[in-house]
Amino acid sequence: MKKNIIFFLCALAFSFCAYSQNYSMLAPEGFDTPKSGIPHGKIDSVTYPSKTVGVSRKALIYTPPGYSKSKKYPVLYLLHGIGGDEKEWYKNGQPQVILDNLYAQGKLTPMIVVLPNGRAMKDDSAAGNIMAPDKVAAFATFEKDLLNDLIPYIEKKYPVKKDRVNRAVAGLSMGGGQSLNFGLGNLDTFAWVGGFSSAPNTKSPIELLPNPAEAQKKLKLLWISCGDSDGLMYISKRTHDYLAENNVKHIFYVEPGGHDFKVWKNDLYMFSQLIFKPVNTSAFAKYTVLGIPASTNIRSASYPQILPDSRVIFRTKAPDAQKVQVDLGRKYDMVKDADGIWSATTDSVSEGFHYYSLIIDGLPIADPASETFYGMGRMASGIEIPFKGDDYYALKNVPHGDIRIKKYYSQANNGWRQLYIYTPPGYDSNTSQKYPVLYLQHGGGEDESGWAKQGKTDLILDNLIAEQKAKPMIIVMADGNFSTGIRGFNERALMAFENEIKQAVIPFIESNYRVATGSENRALAGLSMGGIQTLYAGIKNTDMFDYLGVFSSGWWANQPEMYSAQYDFMRQNADMINNNLKSLWISMGGKEDIAYENCKIMLGKFDEMGIKYTYSEYPGGHTWPVWRNNLYNFAQIVFK
Repeated sequence: MKKNIIFFLCALAFSFCAYSQNYSMLAPEGFDTPKSGIPHGKIDSVTYPSKTVGVSRKALIYTPPGYSKSKKYPVLYLLHGIGGDEKEWYKNGQPQVILDNLYAQGKLTPMIVVLPNGRAMKDDSAAGNIMAPDKVAAFATFEKDLLNDLIPYIEKKYPVKKDRVNRAVAGLSMGGGQSLNFGLGNLDTFAWVGGFSSAPNTKSPIELLPNPAEAQKKLKLLWISCGDSDGLMYISKRTHDYLAENNVKHIFYVEPGGHDFKVWKNDLYMFSQLIFKPVNTSAFAKYTVLGIPASTNIRSASYPQILPDSRVIFRTKAPDAQKVQVDLGRKYDMVKDADGIWSATTDSVSEGFHYYSLIIDGLPIADPASETFYGMGRMASGIEIPFKGDDYYALKNVPHGDIRIKKYYSQANNGWRQLYIYTPPGYDSNTSQKYPVLYLQHGGGEDESGWAKQGKTDLILDNLIAEQKAKPMIIVMADGNFSTGIRGFNERALMAFENEIKQAVIPFIESNYRVATGSENRALAGLSMGGIQTLYAGIKNTDMFDYLGVFSSGWWANQPEMYSAQYDFMRQNADMINNNLKSLWISMGGKEDIAYENCKIMLGKFDEMGIKYTYSEYPGGHTWPVWRNNLYNFAQIVFK
């Protein structure tokens, strides 16, 4: 057992090993080695007059093998980093070697490459303090020098094509930021833009592309790349996230490495093969080596990684294991390498939160590299798959409330129990204000932590309150599980919940928190099992709750004898229920939701009885993305 624990914990350490399916996207060995017996291009130094700076400035020019003044060529402007000059790429990146080799393999469109000095000032040397304010400012000034001086000079002196679809700009680090700033800021000048490990000089995404639709229309290729160990990854990722959110097609290329020329030479190798030729945008999502570590990973864990097309790479170290699988609803066999590291890449995984386990020689365990969550009746790993439209539970610069964990003694169940409680922003400072309360229940196999952790309740409410879409409220997340003898959805279990909420939870909250009392200030909601609890306790106590929310739930259609008493009560008290409730809000995850058919049958009975309700669907099945969206919408209805 001790040996097993040791190799399970080894998964916490980063270990890089080849993954053949994705690593074909890396430059092959020898791509940057000079080769004899092939045609070679030529590197020249030129001097051009700069009205922007007021002096003549230098640049290097690469002309391709077979260069002829009788032909016209597209142009790539290739920019250096903050500590370099026009010779940095030539000295450290050897673009002429990389490009010569690609030409010899027939992989490039013939092009001229211009390597300028991106520090537009009279003394544009990299010597001295490279972070001096005037030198940093000169990188921004280069935009004017590039557009008004360098490009006109190149187009006057060289046989080049002079339209936007035949101009590209790309660069590394500071030059990557310049490329994004200048390229995306001048879509009438450049159709091909590449940012390699872009530095913090990169403008914020909304400044880069205030009009995403225009960019999508005009850009031929937008390339964003970065090494997975680069501390500047956040610059590239925030740009990628904005582009994805706004439907701007682009390549987000993540590769092994840090902030160095090994990465940037590989970027040039990949990027140069794509420009000035037809581009298959449908393949963009697969054009990467690595993914981004999941937000649900523990600190510093590199895996699992999420690829742009929502496939997931899993890795764990278990050298003595005979068989390892990932159980993500579907089981994926993992493959072991010579170092004892097991790897697997899934198909595209649907949006939102998913439980998963590793199965090592038949034993399901939580992945040591992942945060764990109480779900499926035990602690399990979880992975969050981002998607367009998840902004409503993003962490934003707004006032934030708190999640508090409180122990209380339950007279109803004769024991100590626990609550998670969300208090809104300003609760501790606005000491005269009283708040309405939403009592929010988890599903089967989960507990009171579910809505706080998997459900992102605090972020959803923080954002809604900041946007004035929801009233400030307290949310109480109680444990809906009880003793072994009354588990499940039977009458005893549901009665135990009703007693708990009425006799223990509400009295505790109203005695210890500044809450507004009365049914108009109470709402009860829940998902799946919690939805049945809401139906049972809420419908029977409409004098206590004005709002009921039933998410992915319904009285079970295949056990009519169990719920006949509930329907009888509703039939006999339909007028009271309709008069007392301001909202009976019922939602489902569409036809793929396992509770869908039960719910439809239940709603048919409600219609027969004349019970008033509001119904909505959100696609996604019986999953947390659906329930987060349910809370987002229900919270905007209650207490208004």
